[in-house]
Amino acid sequence: MDSNMILIPVIVVVAIVVLAIFLHFVPMGLWISSLASGVHISIGTLVGMRIRRIQPQRLVYPLIKARKAGLDLTISQLETHYLAGGNVDKVINALIAAQRANIEMAFEKACAIDLAGRDVFQAVQMSVTPKVIETPVVAAIAKDGIELRAKARVTVRTNIERLVGGAGEETVIARVGEGIVTTVGSAETHKEVLENPDLISRTVLSKGLDAGTAYEILSIDIADVDVGRNVGAQLQMDQAEADRRIAQAKAEERRAMAVAREQEMKASVQEMRAKVVEAEAEVPKAMASALREGKMGVMDYYNMKNTMADTEMRESIAKASAPQSSAPEGQNRK
Repeated sequence: MDSNMILIPVIVVVAIVVLAIFLHFVPMGLWISSLASGVHISIGTLVGMRIRRIQPQRLVYPLIKARKAGLDLTISQLETHYLAGGNVDKVINALIAAQRANIEMAFEKACAIDLAGRDVFQAVQMSVTPKVIETPVVAAIAKDGIELRAKARVTVRTNIERLVGGAGEETVIARVGEGIVTTVGSAETHKEVLENPDLISRTVLSKGLDAGTAYEILSIDIADVDVGRNVGAQLQMDQAEADRRIAQAKAEERRAMAVAREQEMKASVQEMRAKVVEAEAEVPKAMASALREGKMGVMDYYNMKNTMADTEMRESIAKASAPQSSAPEGQNRK
């Protein structure tokens, strides 16, 4: 009797442990919910998910939702996408939204978009409801040198076929900015653009800027156009200032060359004077030598002195009479 009393609690504990392990690997509540929703999933499949460390509810509930929406999917397809790192719930929501909007989208395509890092559900929403992208202020200069600052609003919708591998919003914004710069830069005057802002829209749309992107451009509206700086006048002023500095530098160079030439001339004159003084110093020596050697007599020496004195006197007379001869004719008459 005592052994039976001890054995019964042990059996109960073992039964509870076995039941807990069974319920851990076999989510009976989830299995019953799937059967009630008309989705048949075997218990072995649920146990296999547990063994592969997959939470069954992350696949069963999206499968129930897909079956209720009329999508022919299997638990194996969802499990493959889940193991690849995809978001099963977003893919199912995107497929349901695409079906309601009459947009053709295969399950494989939706999985590829999701695995590429795109929000597939948001992409389908943008296909149904276009999105408005506002560009930053783009500065461009017309041919008359006036700067214009324009801002545009681009209405786009998702292109499902080009969503994988297509460029994003940044590319669209950059291309629209390029179109604005091209349009304003080709205008003769900035007034043409101010009078007809739709020139920018027509030019940008005609370039097919949505090529290679994940979006389709529906319209481009110019939100604001402001007049900026007079860049042409500023460039002319800068050019004039640069020319002035160049001319000033050249003038300074010429002045330095003139000063250097003057210094050279002064040095040359001083050198010539030094040579004259040196030559004059040699004259007495040469005369003394001639007297000693008898090549020149005393009378010859005195005649030379008289000639030199006569020459100095005539030079002094000529210098004294020079101002009188250069005086005006009326003063000479007086």
